[in-house]
Amino acid sequence: MAPSNPSSSSRQIIWPSVITVVSAAILIGAEVFGAAFAGGWALAILFGLDDTGARIMQGVLFVIGVAVMIAFLRGAQRVEPFTR
Repeated sequence: MAPSNPSSSSRQIIWPSVITVVSAAILIGAEVFGAAFAGGWALAILFGLDDTGARIMQGVLFVIGVAVMIAFLRGAQRVEPFTR
């Protein structure tokens, strides 16, 4: 009896799912990183920080944005699998 282990080469990419997730990631990424930039600037003004403080706030919010995007991509891949 031959083993019934499917090889990894038999996996097919589901292009509509990939395109959907990538398109949504581009849209959501633009919103998240735009909000990080604007939010850092606004918080710096609110707290009376100088330009360096504003850049630090933007950097912190940018890192949070990266975490949000990673979580989005992982969740989206569970809902819309990339391979069959």
